[in-house]
Amino acid sequence: MAWSRPGGLVEVPGLGQELELWCYADSFDYARGETVGLKVHTTAQNFNIRIVKDGSRPVTVYERHGIPGQVQTTLPEPYERGCGWEDTLKFELGRDWEPGFYLVILTASADGRAKEHEGFFIVRPDSPSDVDFLLLHTTSTLLAYNDWGGGNHYRGREDGHQNDVPSPFSSSQRPLARGMLRKPEGAPRNIHTDTPGPGWIPRHEAYEWAWHNGYSRHHADAGWATYERPFTVWAEQQGYTVGHTTQSRLHRNAAELDGYECVVIVGHDEYWTWEMRDHVDAFVDQGGRLARFAGNYVWQVRLDGNATTQTCYKMPFADPYIETDIRRVTTMWDWEPIGRPGAETMGLSGVAGSYIRYGSASPRASGGFTVYRPEHWALEGTDLYYGDVFGGAPICIAAFEVDGVDYTFRKGLPYPTGEGGAPTNLEILAMTPAVFGAEDRWDGKVPIGAPVNEVTNLLAEAYAGNPPEYQTGTVRGAAMVATFKRGLGEVFTAGSTEWVNGLIGRDPFTERITTNVLDRFMARNKVRVRDIQGRHA
Repeated sequence: MAWSRPGGLVEVPGLGQELELWCYADSFDYARGETVGLKVHTTAQNFNIRIVKDGSRPVTVYERHGIPGQVQTTLPEPYERGCGWEDTLKFELGRDWEPGFYLVILTASADGRAKEHEGFFIVRPDSPSDVDFLLLHTTSTLLAYNDWGGGNHYRGREDGHQNDVPSPFSSSQRPLARGMLRKPEGAPRNIHTDTPGPGWIPRHEAYEWAWHNGYSRHHADAGWATYERPFTVWAEQQGYTVGHTTQSRLHRNAAELDGYECVVIVGHDEYWTWEMRDHVDAFVDQGGRLARFAGNYVWQVRLDGNATTQTCYKMPFADPYIETDIRRVTTMWDWEPIGRPGAETMGLSGVAGSYIRYGSASPRASGGFTVYRPEHWALEGTDLYYGDVFGGAPICIAAFEVDGVDYTFRKGLPYPTGEGGAPTNLEILAMTPAVFGAEDRWDGKVPIGAPVNEVTNLLAEAYAGNPPEYQTGTVRGAAMVATFKRGLGEVFTAGSTEWVNGLIGRDPFTERITTNVLDRFMARNKVRVRDIQGRHA
């Protein structure tokens, strides 16, 4: 069954008014030789399954029809506890299952009604030598936004009104909300690409589209369909061989990145555990290269021993760890008692960036990045000049949620002040203004996405009314493209969730910068056998 709250669909089993069909695998990722346990719940008498290795050239690798359906017993609050379903199908990933991202597509019909649903799993590479780089899927952000079963880290607990009370717990043992894995090409993203005139009233096209078409309101916030798939399709079209893994796997395995030249992050990497950061920091310190085409690096989370339940209270004094292990409290990385600002790992942080072209948050911004250091290697061959803007409207690569640092200008160039953990050797290549939240100029009569008072209230509570100086007296930040070296390695960070939209829209500047970064990081200046010149033509 599905029901709606303002903004989109919420899928909840057991109400008995619609044909039900859902599935999930018992893990987000596997190695070849391991066994997938696929759990399916349906009210149909039977269903069909098709498994597709997705990417620039999707290939069906498994298909079966007429599988007997089963109505599974679902635990209460499955968004927190997991569904508790039994295995419906089990199959071993033999050598014929190539590493990659797999969509599990179910179909069923009953009484003239048809239903389709998607699940997924990843097959990890056998060896770093088999791929050009490793794409780290942001599964903790996926867990934070997945509202299948009625809740997530933003809403779902009962409040007698719209059930808008966040849950601090999110389980991986449940299906994903509709739209996170598949949706029509051209579905709205969390940006507005037009530049409105005077008297404009904000709208959120992604939410409106979800409401009218039966998708989760969070379809554009996280997931393969919005972020990792467009990047993978583009990269494969350029001739790159992409390996895939997950944050959940990285959390569990300190050696997950060993042997790789380059690790890539795309889209929305808002949520991380302490262990994930440890393993990425060690990778870079030991000579690895991190290419981050992503934004909104903000929250510390915890995963349980099986890495199946994620915890994030956000308000630090709500987390029971406040009394036992204050550095592991699930709130902003930049909260001083944690002692580990986000910028120490990524160079930038969401608390110094925030929003652009999202509702009334900088609604007429350029949507692109203004260039300040065109001579940097990442911009080689772009023909960009000082002061040029690339990736601007209507593509808008600097949009939705963005990252920056506290900065100052000297002789026309931006430099980090060092506040908030920014590396002293950070080079800011390009940037654009952002705001911490959306303004309400309509006295509450117009829906406001991400109102600025959410941020100011969080800061006030987290710091008992006395936030650090660099976060005091301002609601303005910036989106930045930056690089820095750490230990023996290097980090490139394009601090925007929407960088991938420049690849979708084939913006030549975004494409060239992306290939510059990938080629430098994955090859460590070694000559590649493949036709790199052909990619750059």
